[in-house]
Amino acid sequence: MHRRMNPREQKRMMQRMGMNMNSVADVQQVIIRTLDKDIVIDAPEVAILQVQGQKMYQIIGGQVSEQAPSGRIGTVVPAKQAFSEEDIQLVADQTGKSLQRAKEALIEADGDLAKAILLLQS
Repeated sequence: MHRRMNPREQKRMMQRMGMNMNSVADVQQVIIRTLDKDIVIDAPEVAILQVQGQKMYQIIGGQVSEQAPSGRIGTVVPAKQAFSEEDIQLVADQTGKSLQRAKEALIEADGDLAKAILLLQS
């Protein structure tokens, strides 16, 4: 048999474990931006769970839609595509290809050195 815990007991137990949960009032919209789309959640319930100094946001319900990325200032370059000169040189040296071709292979391999070398050798 499963016993339901009342909310007050649940809150006390969470506090004893170093956890704290609070609701965020009057949330109208949450937007999650990725490189290729915006995920828009209208009228969700949002709670903040704090565990050992880390905050986690829980988004519940709401009307979800996906949109093209909104107008952004500047160009975002993912960190995984910012390669060091040493990485580019290593790929070029291992494959005998040009630095430009080595850089292109690193971009195609999402920064994975071994994968970039294999791409150029095949």
